[in-house]
Amino acid sequence: MSQLNKYSATLTQDDTLPAAQAMLHGVGLTKTDFQKPLVGIASMGYDGNTCNMHLNGLAALVKTGVNAQQQVGLIFNTIGISDGITNGTEGMRYSLVSREVIADSIEAVCAAHYYDGLVTVAGCDKNMPGAVMAMARLNRPSLMIYGGTIAPGNYKGKELNIVSAFEALGEKLSGKITKEDYCGVIENACPGPGACGGMYTANTMAAAIEALGMSLPYSSSLPALSEGKKDECQNVGKAMLHLLELNLRPSDIITRRSLENALTVVVTLGGSTNAVLHLLAIAATAGVELTQADVQHISDKTPVLADLKPSGKYLMEHLCRVGGVPAVMKYLLQQGFLHGGCLTVTGQTIAHNLQDVPDLNFEDQDVVKPLAQVLKETGHLQVLYGNLSPKGCVAKISGKEGLYFKGTAQVFDSEADLMHSLSRKGILPGSVVVIRYVGPKGGPGMPEMLKPTSAIMGAGLGDKVALITDGRFSGGTHGFVVGHISPEAYDGGPLALVQNGDTIELDILNRKINLLVDDQTLENRKQNWNQPPLKVKNGILYKYARQVGCASEGCLTDR
Repeated sequence: MSQLNKYSATLTQDDTLPAAQAMLHGVGLTKTDFQKPLVGIASMGYDGNTCNMHLNGLAALVKTGVNAQQQVGLIFNTIGISDGITNGTEGMRYSLVSREVIADSIEAVCAAHYYDGLVTVAGCDKNMPGAVMAMARLNRPSLMIYGGTIAPGNYKGKELNIVSAFEALGEKLSGKITKEDYCGVIENACPGPGACGGMYTANTMAAAIEALGMSLPYSSSLPALSEGKKDECQNVGKAMLHLLELNLRPSDIITRRSLENALTVVVTLGGSTNAVLHLLAIAATAGVELTQADVQHISDKTPVLADLKPSGKYLMEHLCRVGGVPAVMKYLLQQGFLHGGCLTVTGQTIAHNLQDVPDLNFEDQDVVKPLAQVLKETGHLQVLYGNLSPKGCVAKISGKEGLYFKGTAQVFDSEADLMHSLSRKGILPGSVVVIRYVGPKGGPGMPEMLKPTSAIMGAGLGDKVALITDGRFSGGTHGFVVGHISPEAYDGGPLALVQNGDTIELDILNRKINLLVDDQTLENRKQNWNQPPLKVKNGILYKYARQVGCASEGCLTDR
């Protein structure tokens, strides 16, 4: 086994490191164990979030499976931030920041302790890209297990999910539902463990990482409480041993083509705009060139086939029942949309992994459509440029919102200001709602705007207004929305110069976002603009604001 423990041998085989060996004996390792590879098992489990509450239990299953395959599994934990809990509060500013903390902490533990391999057990939005970024930095045999999707909730016969709770607020504010029903939705939207059930950011990133090749087949589809998820965890030991024997590393798997596969699956499933941020960050960390222009290129040639929430009807559990992500990938491969030769953590190619996957049956299910009945002929992810966003921004356009919106700006310098206006019925039909100073630095932390977009939907304004921001959107957001506007307002981007009453034009077909104000007026406004002080003076948000890069490049802090 000596060839499999080439990193851990630094500690276990060096006679000049008696203290290290004494401590390893102290945690239960034997002399025989010292000849085995040490595999770090990074769990993002914690009690305070449905997405993560069961992950420590899954990690224990992983350890059992790893140990049974002549390896030593060593569990450690890293943090998680619940987007669902923090959305609409100051706590949301910590969400994107946590991606970097997760990557940093996993890298630190594995590098410092010379682990030979890494398994991560992730369950929420930033867990997954943070884990894969750490894998790319370490470049040791690694794979990710997704904690799985939550089961649907139910209230008065209506199927619910986390976005149902957010949209109930708008329904309550507009008088569409009673207080009793409002409380009923809240109490029943999340029935237990698992990540938010639609094609929101968690399920989007799980599917993307499986398509990337860094998860085992079906990992993204198996529900949190399924027997299949338990079996996956117990079988990881075999997969990890095979990776170690092959010395198959993330640099062998994360390539330009595998990233294109990931983006293709994201578009086909109608996934979250956050995938753009995270895949750009993963690519940069892995040393692979990927830009927003590449995102647009994939979106231009990839149809939306899955009728999944937030824009569609179904949840991830429904997709699992009809074959899951592998069935979708097999269809895409058959139709020429995927690169079948990309390696995966099975040690085999995408094409090999999909050989025995049952074909999608388009006669007995309508969760996924055939090419003859596409939901949208080209992708829903659209990268726009113009005088309002010279470095680009990302729109999520399902087609139901239309492809053009021209309206009058209603400008808010915070999410709270918008919510206050909405509660007073101050948001007018025909408006382009602007939320600014919520970007990577301005937030700091680029919080998601799910609370206001959901409230707008619930208030019946979803088809009557557009919303643009230098912040982000949850995968649960739908409507005519544009985020990631770069440069952000805090850095003096044009978004900082918009005033109430200005006309803004959003032209999806021509990929334009423009403020229809003459150049001289904008120059005068710029001369009178002063950068506001940072909203924080110390701590992690301060450090993040001082280090973070532009949203158009993935919001990295180590470049």
